[in-house]
Amino acid sequence: MNQLTLTTPALLFSAISLLLLAYTNRFLAYASVVRGLHARYKENRSKAELGEAIPDTLIVGQIQNLRKRLVLTRTMQLLGIGSLLLCVLCMFLVYIELQLSAEIIFGIALVMLIVSLAISVREIQISVKALDLHISDMEL
Repeated sequence: MNQLTLTTPALLFSAISLLLLAYTNRFLAYASVVRGLHARYKENRSKAELGEAIPDTLIVGQIQNLRKRLVLTRTMQLLGIGSLLLCVLCMFLVYIELQLSAEIIFGIALVMLIVSLAISVREIQISVKALDLHISDMEL
């Protein structure tokens, strides 16, 4: 194996930072949707108690789907942050010339990043199902 230098883990900084930004934007979008669905659900429930509306099962399905997606997004964020933290630790270990430890830590950081990306793919699959659920009531 080639000698690990300070620049190798530093190369991941911009990629991980952009990835975390995308994850955060996704989380903020979900938070907005959850708030909107919550208000709609409460309104629908109040109307149902008065006999004016039937509780919307579509809203309940969307909320369940969003709960799964939020858990996945939180996990993606934690793994991304952990990967970035380990890259910094790796750079420190290279700096103090603990090469073997630095290589092990860098390997763990890469694995965490890979898992974060794999979870992101799964979350995208669930998002597509959510959109299918959302448009299902418009089909003729």
